[in-house]
Amino acid sequence: METARPDHLPGDPLKATTDAAKEKPVNFRFFAVPGYQIAEPSEQLRAEELVEPSVPHMEEAVEQALSGAEFRDMRAPDRLRALLSTPSAPRHTSPGGCGPAVVFAQPPQDLPALLRLADQLDSLAALEQGERALVWKCAQCGSRYAVPVSLVRAVSIRCERCTATIDLVAERCLGEETLVDPFKGAVNTTRRELAGFFREAMARGWPVLVCAAER
Repeated sequence: METARPDHLPGDPLKATTDAAKEKPVNFRFFAVPGYQIAEPSEQLRAEELVEPSVPHMEEAVEQALSGAEFRDMRAPDRLRALLSTPSAPRHTSPGGCGPAVVFAQPPQDLPALLRLADQLDSLAALEQGERALVWKCAQCGSRYAVPVSLVRAVSIRCERCTATIDLVAERCLGEETLVDPFKGAVNTTRRELAGFFREAMARGWPVLVCAAER
């Protein structure tokens, strides 16, 4: 008979704080610096050596981007909340507009796990990227019309705004775009940015820190 494997090993210091903190929305902010900058918790960060992912400025986009991904056998958002809620976790200086930072991942011990997290984020972004569509614009009023690629046919329609004729011919379209709501688009952009950031930090050999951005 197979024995169920616990999600957390006995004595895991993060487990005790996870259940209490996991439902509180947090605006996570990641950054990476050379290891010597966090040798002393109170040491001031040097901006010229600080790397951050270029994520959309949309509340909770980072948390949603990490939903569905795991880091070291724990849901990534839960692990981040637990780290930030654990009193024993060493606190470090963070960029402006943030509370104290804690180390999320540090090479070399966390390199494989963080690269797996980056791969998960890329896979989630690809899975939820939305349907591709061709886009046309009315020459009279500028209204935009998007048609899923699978439904494109060479037809003419009347603009709903000004009644001008629009020829939905592929050769006359403005290009392609993804049919996805703005928030989901921001979440997918965040996933790709975080994946690239995690890989860059590990390639540099720099620890990745996280803090809670001010709301």
